[in-house]
Amino acid sequence: MTHRTWALVTLAGLAVALVVVAALLVPWQRPPAPRSDQLAALGDLPAAEVERAREFRSALRPGSYGSLVLGLVVALLLGLTPLGARLIELAGRPFGDHWIAQAAVGGLAVVLVADLVTLPLAAWRHTVLTRYGLATQGWGGWTVDLLKSYAVSAVIGAVALVGFYTVIRLAPRWWWAFGAAGAAALVVLLSFVLPVLVEPVFNRFTPMEQGPLRTELMALAQRDGVPVRDVLVADASRRTRAVNAYVSGFGPTRRIVVYDNLLREAPPAEVAAVVAHELGHAKDRDVLAGTLTGALGAGSAVVALYLLGSWGGLLRRAGVESIAEPRAFPLLLALVTVVGLATAPAQALMSRRVEARADAHALALTRDPAAFEAMQARLATINLSDPDPPRWEYLYSASHPSTVERMAFARAWARTAGR
Repeated sequence: MTHRTWALVTLAGLAVALVVVAALLVPWQRPPAPRSDQLAALGDLPAAEVERAREFRSALRPGSYGSLVLGLVVALLLGLTPLGARLIELAGRPFGDHWIAQAAVGGLAVVLVADLVTLPLAAWRHTVLTRYGLATQGWGGWTVDLLKSYAVSAVIGAVALVGFYTVIRLAPRWWWAFGAAGAAALVVLLSFVLPVLVEPVFNRFTPMEQGPLRTELMALAQRDGVPVRDVLVADASRRTRAVNAYVSGFGPTRRIVVYDNLLREAPPAEVAAVVAHELGHAKDRDVLAGTLTGALGAGSAVVALYLLGSWGGLLRRAGVESIAEPRAFPLLLALVTVVGLATAPAQALMSRRVEARADAHALALTRDPAAFEAMQARLATINLSDPDPPRWEYLYSASHPSTVERMAFARAWARTAGR
């Protein structure tokens, strides 16, 4: 068989594996959340708070979707015209046009251009968050966090780019196979490394003080059969008023992390409800499942890009001769951007189903639907979430069930449990 045939077979195999993994690991059954209960829950929320949340989301929407559109336009402009290839050349010229410079410096320059073009919209978003009281940091702190994000992304991106084009040079005929394996391995590695190495860059974590709440959370994890090393408090309040908690890490690095502002805003029973939800993700190995689907998706993307690279029309538009040269990176980025936007609804659907299962886990673990429902109302109020968002937006991008869905599910669960 030719290399192209092998690539087609590999892509088909990866696609089948991805479908099977998604079918087996994603809980596709939808929990009961009758619309009548959703409307009743919506009516129970303070009307003024609901209106304020909707105003906030409406204020954010032009910038959020404007950024998506602008990012797509820039990616297509750089990828489907010779502009991107020329930018790669300019970035590599001070280094003697060495391929490593073109791959790392040129690739990062392309990404930076896209980030800089959308930077005004990111700044505008910060002004909206500040106006509605959700952001607590000034422009200085916002800028520092932005630069930290750029630095972390640059390090990861440079390593990935140099590794990718090194594989191409070492295996010019089979790079797509080794590249697919490398991309999958990188996804797995980042899933384990990012929580340990990157989280401390943006937040300071301190052990929760000994007391009834810490004892309750550790006991909750023990009762759930999810071993955790510690309970940490993140200083999220320096950046936002939003409240949250999560379980981070794997095995010996796993810990419960609670936002400091959650501790100030919510009573212990509601904090326990949030943590029980997060323990559900750990219990059902949702991060591992997400890592596996992400790895298969990344491998499939590399093979698909190799196959698309034989399309002469795309190469001519980009002003390059081969998809495997560093100058073609803007074309790769454009294709990945288009695929990401096209698959966003499917990714959002899978995420909603996984989050709904974690909600069911939290209710079964705490057996306190009143605290769960109160916590959902509190999250919506403090985080300014639209409790019942527009259907089109919900289907395209919502990663969690809506607030009224979660409250309705708690009510349905309470009826079933006789509570």
